[in-house]
Amino acid sequence: QVQLVESGGGLVQAGGSLRLSCVASGSIFSINAMGWYRQAPGKQREWVAGISSGDTNYADSVKGRFTISRDNTKNTVYLQMNSLKPEDTAVYFCNADLVLTAWPRNVRNYWGKGTLVTVSS
Repeated sequence: QVQLVESGGGLVQAGGSLRLSCVASGSIFSINAMGWYRQAPGKQREWVAGISSGDTNYADSVKGRFTISRDNTKNTVYLQMNSLKPEDTAVYFCNADLVLTAWPRNVRNYWGKGTLVTVSS
């Protein structure tokens, strides 16, 4: 069973830092793009950052504060979040395009269940 599992969320004061992790497990041949989304209470889910073949991209709201990285040997993507603001409070979701081991090695998109980040003022 293929799954994405996030960790690293929690409560932090404004100006603080957190590091989120997302591990992909199961019958995975390789990983294409990976990314992070977030959903604040009462709001729609929004894209935060993405990484693909070494290229990274960020939403304007987090550019300069958040850094996305990945460890292909561990099938893991990270989101280092610095200078956190109360408006960063949300459930953060991992998303990935995974190439499955089973032939014909289809690419499928998966979501994690999310990890809650709360930033207090």
